[in-house]
Amino acid sequence: MIGALLPVAMDVARGLASSSPVTAPASATAGADFGQALAAAAGDAVKTLRSAESVSMSGIQGKVSVQQVTESVMQAERTLQSAVAIRDKAVAAYQQISQMQI
Repeated sequence: MIGALLPVAMDVARGLASSSPVTAPASATAGADFGQALAAAAGDAVKTLRSAESVSMSGIQGKVSVQQVTESVMQAERTLQSAVAIRDKAVAAYQQISQMQI
């Protein structure tokens, strides 16, 4: 389940990274571009979800406390909600751009 998110996120990040570059204003600071930042965020989200899955399995085996499992799962839930919100905003922005008259 979690492993299925990584290829999708990486494809989106690669697509953004391979798109034509936009020149930044002279006052912009040097740093990671949006595609790299999105790829890093997607990678961190997948790590969080995998960690929660691992802690949950350890909880089933009795190796960690219920509190640790709950905290880990809640963190994964917040991460997933953030990813869904970002996806929804990206889709909405794309739809607005595609409906613009040129």
